[in-house]
Amino acid sequence: MKRAHASSNRETGVPAYPQEALLIDAIPELAGDQVICTSAGLAQFAAAAARALPQASVCCTYLDLYRANLALDRLVELPANLRIECAADLPNESADVVALPISASGEAELTRDLIQSGHERLRIGGRMYATIDNRRDKWLREQMGKTFRKLNCRTFASGALYIGTKTGPLKKLKNFTCEFAFRDRGRLIRACSRPGVFSHRHVDVGARRLMDEMHVDPGMRILDIGCGAGVVALAAACRGAGVTVHAVDSSARAIECTRRGGALNELENLATELNAEGGYAGAGNYDLALANPPYYASFRIAEHFLVAGRDALRVGGKILVVTKRPEWYEQNMTRWYDDVTIREQKGYFLVHGSRPAGDSPAR
Repeated sequence: MKRAHASSNRETGVPAYPQEALLIDAIPELAGDQVICTSAGLAQFAAAAARALPQASVCCTYLDLYRANLALDRLVELPANLRIECAADLPNESADVVALPISASGEAELTRDLIQSGHERLRIGGRMYATIDNRRDKWLREQMGKTFRKLNCRTFASGALYIGTKTGPLKKLKNFTCEFAFRDRGRLIRACSRPGVFSHRHVDVGARRLMDEMHVDPGMRILDIGCGAGVVALAAACRGAGVTVHAVDSSARAIECTRRGGALNELENLATELNAEGGYAGAGNYDLALANPPYYASFRIAEHFLVAGRDALRVGGKILVVTKRPEWYEQNMTRWYDDVTIREQKGYFLVHGSRPAGDSPAR
């Protein structure tokens, strides 16, 4: 692993995750003019491959804009033949190599989706290199075996590497996209979701609590922060005359799904924005902000949602957040909002606040 770690440190100053380090070690055997990959970290494999294969075009795709921006920020120098992008899918290009570093704790359906779409993009004779950070892995090997007739398997102390060679097109392609319907105040609303999007195939209970709690008046300007598949945004857009909804997420797939949901319901009052930093379009004019922040990252994402939401609201505008862990909000919400209230509803907590007048509160 020394060669891989040295290469990843040289590119970003940060060691690669084990599954990505295994891909870096495999670079000497790569061949071809087009490489498509994802990254478990900071695009270390993509950068190393681009430097080792100057004749090749290398594209590293992230589903999440925050992670794509982080990789771009950390790369010391971006090779001319490397493209890092945030998109809902792998690029629709023919490839000689597809490289997928997979986490053993990752989402199974998303991995199957990526394997299938990567196989579609490979030329006949092209190879997929899939790695996982579990040396005792059986699951990824099984998935690769279902997709590739010709499969080479290697086991290392830090994980496993599978090399599949494309011998022909798949006989049957699975559609991983899901369309489902739900009701809000008696109205049937159609939604769309895909693997990797919160929440895939169903309405999250927290989202349902938000819909039950939110009060939407005619003409309201509403912001949905971290919209996921867009169910809350869709419900809000259907609530009243003259209502406009702006749905924001850092996931390109989430934005795609929310747009498709808007089209399914023939909504013209729903806009979307791919954004990982805040400073949303229309900031300072929203009447209501809605959020269902994730629980990981030690509430850093929740804090980002609250600060970005505060900046997006007009003075006196309201924010409504749903959580199962109210303690952090009890300690921190008043840093950014006035009129803070927290109440329980069936195991969840609804957090209300309003943007203060005058100077912005301390962050």
